[in-house]
Amino acid sequence: MQRAVLLVFVGVLCLPCHLRAQTDQAQSDQAKSIQQAMFGMWKLVSYVREELPSGAKSDVMGSRPSGYINYGRDGRMIVIIVGSHRTKPVGEVATPDEAEALIKSMVAYAGTYTIDSEAKAVTHHIEISWDQSRTGTNQVRSYKLEGNHLTLTTEPSTDPATGKKTVRTLIWER
Repeated sequence: MQRAVLLVFVGVLCLPCHLRAQTDQAQSDQAKSIQQAMFGMWKLVSYVREELPSGAKSDVMGSRPSGYINYGRDGRMIVIIVGSHRTKPVGEVATPDEAEALIKSMVAYAGTYTIDSEAKAVTHHIEISWDQSRTGTNQVRSYKLEGNHLTLTTEPSTDPATGKKTVRTLIWER
């Protein structure tokens, strides 16, 4: 009888640890599954800003921006986005005005990334950027995966192009 009571007591004490281990394993499996789904190259479909608090929406880089984002299995990422109204320099070397317009009509950075599957967020840990403004920063994006589409949404922040408080939403497809 004492042995049965002892076994029940030990079982009750160990149950929370066992359930926690199962929960931790399930969360780890979910994070790996999400990371697997995000691996690879995605092509930009749309890039829209929403001003806060008005809710006014507008295209960030024209109606048809181009871009790619890649999430590697090694934990590295890279993104490049260019506006839809870029013009090639007239000569072999861009004039200062042409170069300025080209720089202002693109976004590019690279670094590592981490995924928080509970928060449904991916953080880009930026090591290098096209204009140095994002270098050394962590950019958090909420994500939504639906079929062949990945939606990334910024946290509310000051839009570097307009200076207004906005949320920017990017839709990517495979």
